Amino acid sequence: MSESGRNDRLPLVIAVTGHRNLCADERPGLHRAVREFLIEMRDRFPDRRLQLLTPLAEGADQLAADVALELELEVIAVLPMEVGAYRADFGTPASLRDFDQRLARMHEVIELLHVDGGTADALEATGSERDAQYAQLGVFLAAHCHLLLAIWDGKPSDHIGGTGDVVRFHHDSHMPGYTDSVFATQQMLIDDESDLVYHVVCSRDQDGGRPAPGLVPLETWWYSKDAEAPRSRSMPAQHEAIFARSAEFSRDRMRHAELIEQDAHPLAGTAGSSGLPAHVAAIDDLFCTADVLAVHYQRKVLRTLRVTHFLAFFMGLSFILYADVQTERAFMVVFLGLFMVSAAIQAVAKRGQWHRKYLDYRALAEGLRVQFYWAVAGVCDENDSLFVHDNFLRTQDPEVGWIRNEMRVAGLRSDAARSREQRGLEFVLREWIGDDSGGQLAYFNRRTADRVRWNRLTEALGVISLLTSVAMILMVVLIGDRLSEAWIGPLLATMGALLLVYGIRQGYAYALAEKELIKQYRFMQRLFGNARLRLDQAASPFEQRHILRALGRAALDEHSEWLVMHRSRSVEQSDIWRMGS
Repeated sequence: MSESGRNDRLPLVIAVTGHRNLCADERPGLHRAVREFLIEMRDRFPDRRLQLLTPLAEGADQLAADVALELELEVIAVLPMEVGAYRADFGTPASLRDFDQRLARMHEVIELLHVDGGTADALEATGSERDAQYAQLGVFLAAHCHLLLAIWDGKPSDHIGGTGDVVRFHHDSHMPGYTDSVFATQQMLIDDESDLVYHVVCSRDQDGGRPAPGLVPLETWWYSKDAEAPRSRSMPAQHEAIFARSAEFSRDRMRHAELIEQDAHPLAGTAGSSGLPAHVAAIDDLFCTADVLAVHYQRKVLRTLRVTHFLAFFMGLSFILYADVQTERAFMVVFLGLFMVSAAIQAVAKRGQWHRKYLDYRALAEGLRVQFYWAVAGVCDENDSLFVHDNFLRTQDPEVGWIRNEMRVAGLRSDAARSREQRGLEFVLREWIGDDSGGQLAYFNRRTADRVRWNRLTEALGVISLLTSVAMILMVVLIGDRLSEAWIGPLLATMGALLLVYGIRQGYAYALAEKELIKQYRFMQRLFGNARLRLDQAASPFEQRHILRALGRAALDEHSEWLVMHRSRSVEQSDIWRMGS
């Protein structure tokens, strides 16, 4: 734990879903299978701390909780309703006593809100209202875990929100009878990093309780949407890569814990004691990590770019001197030496993955920014089964799915306890939107002006180098026959050096995507400016939240484009050779 009390190892969250009526003779084998799985995950990812989400229902939920507690893992109870109403599900004094004892050992207890404004009285009896709570629970667990542990017979559910429905939602973002089918159809076409299930096959203590055909009790599978091999004995490569990226982020958080403590700028600012919801602290903490690490690696990338472009200039100058002033082999030795130094610097940067880390961590930070302000303002998606992470990077390279995976866990508490307080909305309008003196509006105004200024410098260098080159060429054409050879070479070298300065500066601007950023910053200026006007004119908090929802989605889309644009702008060794030549 750090001095602030933060655990620097990020959680790897496993949610459990399963049947209540397990067969007594299979329980020891199921206990062993779950234990082996949790130990494997703990040992495989030592840079993460395992957390288990469980509803603590009888059967599979309690079995998994018992195993996790034996292994001294963090166990969080996620209940479909208030504890008082939920206790009615335990039909005997012994089962109720077992539930209470386990509940007392939980590291944290989360109670989900009522679906569609239902009341506690409606949940006391069986019926559609109570079924909807369980459906909501399944959706919530699947949407807020890194992987789903399913102790399941492999058959479709016989009621809404059953284990089969939860697995289906985890795969297809669709639960029949609960979610919107149009949205589900769209999700089915997109690669999803969150579809991973660890399936422990079980029977059910009822008539026809054997597992689905082709499945054997107590066998285990990794189960995903892979069209060619949906079931495998080892973790699918795509998911393994995503977990590896998340583990790398966790290692960077631990390695730079002191830097994060020192340089963090929480989104809550100094207003942490002004009544912001406590459940947004996890998002803010992760934002600070991603933001500081993004700045850290950005500085490394910028230093690399500046040094390599600086070396490229002197490479080009050596070439010009060799070609136009004096044919000395020493100039070519210097040329090759500078290239080797530049290549070594590039190799170090590439091995450290500085460019990719900067982009990924910045994208994560910006996604968390939207997630934080939505949570504080009480903004949620129109579809109850959708959350902020579902709106981010959906159409990009699947390898960036680890970013969504971290966001889905950060939003665990805020999505369970949505706040609608007016002071939270006022905080967001002031701190996120802002005006000319603060907030994102002031930030984009300032960044646009900076980029425009640098772009004008680049254009001015181009004009100066062009005019100077034309003047020198005219001089050679008009009075060249009166100039000695001693003058011709230096003149051509000077002209080449000026063009080289412009070329290097233009290459540096290209690597930074300077012109594209100006367009993006201007777009964000207009976006936040229009939002500010609409928010000031809004007739109600409901309308303001509606505007904030649209703004957040637009911001997430723009950050996705930013990530794609910059991923193609890294400088390789061949670029250095080309610029230097």
